Amino acid sequence: MFRTGKSIAPARNHPPGRDPATDRAPGPPTGRRHTWPALLAWLILIAIAIPLASQRAPHSRDNATVELPRGAESTRVAELTDRFPDGDLADGILIYARPGGLGPADLAKVEADRAALAPLARGPIPAAGRSVDGAAITLVVPLDAKARDGRTPADQARKVRDRARAELPAGLTVRLTGPAGNALDAEDAIESTGRTLTLVTVLVVAVLLLFTYRSPILWLLPLVCVAVALLLSRAVGHLLERFAHLTVDDGNTITVTALLFGAGTDYAMLLLARYREELLRHPTPYTAMRVALRRALPSIAASAATVAAALLCLLAADMGFNHTLGPAGAIAIGCGFVVTATLFPALLVVLGRRVFWPLIPRHGAEPTARRSIWPRLGRGVARRPRLVWIGTSLALGVLAVGALGIETGLDDAHTVVGEPDSVAGQELLAAHFPAGRSRPVRIVADSASAEAVTHALRTVPGVGTPGAPLRSTDGTLVEIRAVLDIPPDSAAAADRLSAIKAAVHAVPNAHALVGGPTATGVDKATAQAHDRRTVIPLVIGVVFLILVLLLRALVAPLLLMATVLLSYLAALGVSRHLFSHVLDFPAMDVQVMLVGFLFLVALGADYNIFLIHRIREEARTRTHESAVLSGLTATGGVITGAGAVLAATFAALTVAPQVAFIQIGAMVALGVLIDTFLVRSILVPALALDAGRAFWWPAHRRPKTADPRKDPVA
Repeated sequence: MFRTGKSIAPARNHPPGRDPATDRAPGPPTGRRHTWPALLAWLILIAIAIPLASQRAPHSRDNATVELPRGAESTRVAELTDRFPDGDLADGILIYARPGGLGPADLAKVEADRAALAPLARGPIPAAGRSVDGAAITLVVPLDAKARDGRTPADQARKVRDRARAELPAGLTVRLTGPAGNALDAEDAIESTGRTLTLVTVLVVAVLLLFTYRSPILWLLPLVCVAVALLLSRAVGHLLERFAHLTVDDGNTITVTALLFGAGTDYAMLLLARYREELLRHPTPYTAMRVALRRALPSIAASAATVAAALLCLLAADMGFNHTLGPAGAIAIGCGFVVTATLFPALLVVLGRRVFWPLIPRHGAEPTARRSIWPRLGRGVARRPRLVWIGTSLALGVLAVGALGIETGLDDAHTVVGEPDSVAGQELLAAHFPAGRSRPVRIVADSASAEAVTHALRTVPGVGTPGAPLRSTDGTLVEIRAVLDIPPDSAAAADRLSAIKAAVHAVPNAHALVGGPTATGVDKATAQAHDRRTVIPLVIGVVFLILVLLLRALVAPLLLMATVLLSYLAALGVSRHLFSHVLDFPAMDVQVMLVGFLFLVALGADYNIFLIHRIREEARTRTHESAVLSGLTATGGVITGAGAVLAATFAALTVAPQVAFIQIGAMVALGVLIDTFLVRSILVPALALDAGRAFWWPAHRRPKTADPRKDPVA
């Protein structure tokens, strides 16, 4: 905050850490003659982006394999679905159950539903199948698996569910499961999560910005800019999807939205802090913004480039969700940077100093930053930096111990919070019918080998009698479905799947492929393990290389990467205890470790860049120790505020019903808080102080003054 009531004459001597020549140098176009054309250009761009952002290219709308493991056997089976007569169908399995047995009224209800649902079905609805115990009955409704005439598969499934729930006899339970039920619950969850996440994120960020700036106007500008960046990123994604064949996965929207809200707000806060600082030194907002951009934009650009480059490492991933998240996230970060560098400055200079009302930074007013906690914290760290960094590292190491023995992989019953219809339906099916009835193993083979493959399946213990082979429309392939006698998502089912693969792969010239839900689950786990082995080292290498190029040093990047990795492990350890002992999750979703690592390392490097860039700037006119303390003092408040906003943004993901989003949001939020309040505020300054000028090795940084009497911060 600034004292606005007391003005002082502008000092003749330039403040320590500043370069008058740089301040007078030509900067980005922020003069009066540039601002209004820039705003007009943005209005035109927004008008163009609005219709593009709501579209999706036709070739990807019905792609059901986007999130599956790329090139996996189960994915190849899914890709062959369209070649079979029922390839464009998604069964909606209605299961009716009554403890103690179904009565005449129940059976009449089932038959009435069968007749009423006939107009919705793609083909005849088979006769209802009753369980051996007489307590349950199923009705399989074939529905369109693709969007037609503006109706999605979920729309049709919702009509089926609504009809089944209508006029239900007392005591009779009905659930919709199967592929159509799963699709309906997934769409409902995504829509609900998207709305709730956006609302919660906006409210949380708004409150934090109001608390930070105490202005009834200023808090709105970063949110407006993030909204524009989100709109722009979706429009760019659509254009790349249509003309460059970029694969876009709508399932990434929630994660990308959280990332952009957090990072975009951070960028805006960092520029805003520097702009407010320069308003004290320059008579006009235009001059202040030119200097602020010249001094803050390089670190923001380096930060955005680091996050985007780390995200693009996901292009090496096998898992479809991870592979598509990379470009989507990189596009969003790029759009956030462009908006921060162009639209946000234009809005600020047009509104002038009054945008900070009631705490308006006046030209020549004295800042109160020296009375904040950061100078005292810096001096405390400087007294015994080695003891501080050793103690902090040990504390983080203790937190990281919790990551030992972590278990990954959730069964179907624990992928969502609560009990959606499709999950409850699966449980009813498992209680009254063979466990894998609704999710059979699918084997696709050459049609000439149909009999031999069927015979091979019969030799596998625990596999029900295979159904009759279904021929493809061109007659070259057959699909055979086999039902397991154990839950399809169990560890035993994975072993049974291995036996099935061994049996059918041994059939000569059959070219058999094994797919279905069990095979997909196994292939997902394999793909995620590959991605962790491949992407994590790649991200570490890319981020380290960027830090080396940016800092032109080796020691500093090595120390900074060590702090980031330690921060990640600490967050992983704390998260494991949170998930196991507080939230009662049996394991961690397979996506969490990789996605959490990516965000924490990339965003942790962000804060490293912001802090170290300011320390380098201060080192031009200060001793090394004084530069570290001055950099911490200048950036401590804004980095802490940015970290709080980023943590709150990801914490908003915990409102989602999907356990994967809850775990990603909680882990990233915890990691950002650890990174902000321990690593960036204490550990990194202590390491930099203890290393001395060797921190910049092999670069030689000789301060222009080493006399502490001439250095106000020393």
